[in-house]
Amino acid sequence: MSHAKRLILTFICFTLLIIPLFNGNLLYSARPELKIAGQFGLVYAPLMIAEKLQIFQKHGLAPVWKEYGSGAAVRESLISGEADVGFMGIPPFLIGWDKGCDWKVSMGFVVVPVGLVTNDPRITSLKDFKPADKIAVPSPGSVQHILLSMAAKKELGNPAALDQNLIALPHPDAAASLISKKGIVAHFTTPPYLFQELEQPGFRLVIDDEKAFGTRFSFNVGVATTKFHNQRPAHYRAFVNAIEESMDWINKNTKKAAELLAPEFKLTPEKTYKYMTWPGMEYTTKALGLMGFANFMKEAGYIKKVPGHIKEIVWENVKF
Repeated sequence: MSHAKRLILTFICFTLLIIPLFNGNLLYSARPELKIAGQFGLVYAPLMIAEKLQIFQKHGLAPVWKEYGSGAAVRESLISGEADVGFMGIPPFLIGWDKGCDWKVSMGFVVVPVGLVTNDPRITSLKDFKPADKIAVPSPGSVQHILLSMAAKKELGNPAALDQNLIALPHPDAAASLISKKGIVAHFTTPPYLFQELEQPGFRLVIDDEKAFGTRFSFNVGVATTKFHNQRPAHYRAFVNAIEESMDWINKNTKKAAELLAPEFKLTPEKTYKYMTWPGMEYTTKALGLMGFANFMKEAGYIKKVPGHIKEIVWENVKF
């Protein structure tokens, strides 16, 4: 065989070997990274579905998934640069904005039921909590903490009346403690933990989100820094479009989504579907409740200022 033929044969073999790499890992690694900070629970189903269906990859991004136990931890990951975008409750976002964090809301992220569940038969209202009764929330300044403060102001006349009762626990740990009746007597929580707890004999709801807040609101918001939004505009748009696609897929394929997510929550597909379609569950990117939280948190002393206009805290694509 001539030298020229050997070279041609070598090139063909190399090409046959390298094409699959470009169809898979090599092409994937060439995409720009997007570091995404999320938390636990059915609230994050759109992120979990996006991961399973590789939706971010379809939009030209290589997602790097980061999971934290509270909105405060997500906030710190954005501040430190560990994440490019993050999902947190409106209160942690506003606390950061109030302290000068250069960021805005990219989207609302799911409307869900939220509630304070107890396993103590003597507790039927906030007035029944004694100083030694521990209430689990993800962190101080979380959605759950602020909702409890709103309810405490209405029922007890003081938004901080139960602050000394709080203990910070991630939802999975708090749910396990409440169900085993160890360490806490109440947990302010979200799906699926809320539903799992309410299915326990003798467990009941003390207050819910609508009683505390007065109306529906985005349980989480997607947050992007000004640096990411301005310096990587194409990646920002791809991020928003990927989340919209994932939300749309869930709404159109809820049973299939439940099948995909059931192992993540150690539930059956039937139970997962029941939880995903529980009254009050709404997978939407509309941003609801921003100013309601801001006004209360300013009045109660959790933040020092409120936005003069909603555009001060949301990016141009946000829907209401």
